[in-house]
Amino acid sequence: MASVWVATTPPTDYPTLEADLAVDVAVLGGGITGLTAAFLLARSGARVAVLDRHRIALGTTGNTTGKVTSQHGLTYDELRRRFGRERAHQYGAANEAARTLIASLVAEEGIDCDHEPADAFTYTTDPARRIAIEQEVEAATDLGLPAAYAETVDLPVAVQAAVRFDGQAQFHARKYCLALAERIRARGGAVFEQTSAVSVDHGRPCRVATAAGPTVSADAVVVATLLPFMNDGLFAARTEPSRSYAIGIRVDESERVGGMYISADPVTRSIRSHPLTGDGAYLIVAGEGHKTGHGDATDDRYHALETWAREHFGVRALEHRWSSQDFRSVDGLPFVGPLTARRDRVLVATGFRKWGITNGTAAAMLLADRLAGRETSWAEAFDSTRYAPRQSAGTFVRAQADVAARFVGDRLRVGGPEPDELGVGAGTVRRVDGRLVAVSRGGDGRLHSVSAVCTHLGCVVRWNSAERSWDCPCHGSRFDADGTVLEGPALRDLGPRDSQ
Repeated sequence: MASVWVATTPPTDYPTLEADLAVDVAVLGGGITGLTAAFLLARSGARVAVLDRHRIALGTTGNTTGKVTSQHGLTYDELRRRFGRERAHQYGAANEAARTLIASLVAEEGIDCDHEPADAFTYTTDPARRIAIEQEVEAATDLGLPAAYAETVDLPVAVQAAVRFDGQAQFHARKYCLALAERIRARGGAVFEQTSAVSVDHGRPCRVATAAGPTVSADAVVVATLLPFMNDGLFAARTEPSRSYAIGIRVDESERVGGMYISADPVTRSIRSHPLTGDGAYLIVAGEGHKTGHGDATDDRYHALETWAREHFGVRALEHRWSSQDFRSVDGLPFVGPLTARRDRVLVATGFRKWGITNGTAAAMLLADRLAGRETSWAEAFDSTRYAPRQSAGTFVRAQADVAARFVGDRLRVGGPEPDELGVGAGTVRRVDGRLVAVSRGGDGRLHSVSAVCTHLGCVVRWNSAERSWDCPCHGSRFDADGTVLEGPALRDLGPRDSQ
């Protein structure tokens, strides 16, 4: 089932790149980061080309909750303690600037994307967590953010305390991004879909090679593919992939909520309304995050959200359900800037910690400024080449230990139902003639068999029953049941079962 954002927007049909092209900047990835960067560059007079592996604004951006806010849960007290006041202030300022830019572009460009003001709340139902809320309010206020303490919120939940950020907003992220793409074209830029970049040569000029053969020559390249697909910079080792789930429900008009909410409790719940036409009100309920490729029975994530929604709202119907993926850096701040210190004309943006609407927009602003030779006040906090051992050591060690355990352990633990025992929508990894084979049964009852070895760095994929995909538990690559790459960093499809 598609997200509400995808279901309520038309499909795109931009051309595939069929001939070599020369531009000032090549932008890889057609989500909010890539499209915003391309728009800002095109607006300043640069020749830009956006390349997307699939269709624009269908990935994480097309499966967001659409919150335009600098409030990112209990974030600022943690950042201030880990990095100091200046870095925490830079992170907040970046996201406030992104929120302001989105509102400005909506107004200046006349973008119809359901952009509307909404206060943002982080709440707790646990009396013992009041102190954490108070500390977050104090930290955010100290950093100059529009924070206040609240105990009364517009939710049918026993809230004990909440952080409120005034003057935030919510919108239809895909409508916004499709409008940016149109305006990129109107300013002389190009947008190409179903065009997979497979390598970037850091020469003069840079050259982007595509799977189909044509190349793009550019003075600079922006890699906005959620996670860079190149291994330079070791971003796969410096981030962790995570999936989150959402449902769209229809309730009585009297149950429409005012504001945007996310819980600070162990089980996360995110709630907001959306002005979808129809009888009653439409609410989005999200949560149930977990590391990609970890945890069985992913269908249960949707069931948990629906159960919670029915406990607190008079649910008339469940109309949409969707999931998305994002990456969190090992130290908690995004990586935005050069791929490496030496490859400084290939720029990357990743590690948005599930707040990609504003973090991605801030990243685009930073990259556009960098390419124009302008300083950005929050560049230090987002520095892509930073090494912060004190802030990231524990997370980094844990993440790499998990990867090692998966790489070795999953090969030893292979085994499950026989292929002929699989029901529709089920999958299993088996060892056949010494090779690891991923077998699943499609909706038509047919079995699909592909290699179970991820083409990125060789981990063993696991079946995701909710999305009916093969997910890599190491670095987050995802593949369709037939082995086609859905999300990187992998570039190559899972091969036939005998091609390992």
